[in-house]
Amino acid sequence: MIMATISFFWQPFDVTELNISNRLQPVSLTHPFGTDHFGRDMLSMIMVGAQTSIAVAFVAVGIGVLFGVPLGLFAANWRGSFIDDGIMRFNDLVFAFPSLVIAILITAIAGPSAFNAIVAIGIFNIPVFARISRGAALSLWQREFILSAQVAGKTGLRISTEHVLPNLMHILIVQATIQFSLGILAEAGLSYIGLGAQPPTPSWGRMLADAQTMVSLAPRLAIVPGVAIIITVLGLNLLGDGLRDALDPKLRGSMKK
Repeated sequence: MIMATISFFWQPFDVTELNISNRLQPVSLTHPFGTDHFGRDMLSMIMVGAQTSIAVAFVAVGIGVLFGVPLGLFAANWRGSFIDDGIMRFNDLVFAFPSLVIAILITAIAGPSAFNAIVAIGIFNIPVFARISRGAALSLWQREFILSAQVAGKTGLRISTEHVLPNLMHILIVQATIQFSLGILAEAGLSYIGLGAQPPTPSWGRMLADAQTMVSLAPRLAIVPGVAIIITVLGLNLLGDGLRDALDPKLRGSMKK
């Protein structure tokens, strides 16, 4: 995250500039991670590649939250009806296929690009957030303060926005963090098979794909982006665990005891 932010303002070298005479340079003060087979600085590639991975995952999660949460709240409001059943069966249909397979199908049809990767990953995030928000909302609809709001004459839409949604925020924030890390993995996977960000835009998955034929000659070409993905995903998972402990009222109460 920090490297991606820094790369917006400063990069050691231009990642679009090829210098074949400088190819496969070893680790040095000038090139802390060395250079790749095109003579590009690996540190600069990692920094700019972080922009791509994080941007794709962030927007994809935003799509899931923007469409999935209202859909889940709507289903909970109409719990037990054919509307609720229809929304849940659609979710089951999407979950019947692995997320990466759906993403590959969409990007294969629409064409490889970072935008299509965002759409593909975002579409899978919609039923995830719909299911999470519906399940949590159903338990809240039985609470006394919701019953009081119903007695006061508030509509289901108003209750969902004023009372249910604020009490779901800690769950949604934690889930968004988890989906963010999964989005980075999905983007790397799509780029690895050529369906994500296209050259000359750097991507961690694309860097791994380019390095697979040169592992015996320069293993760091695969190690550097691989470690970057591992550290980022692991850090986001730890962040999600920390946010869950900090935001969940039940866990917070047990920790105080």
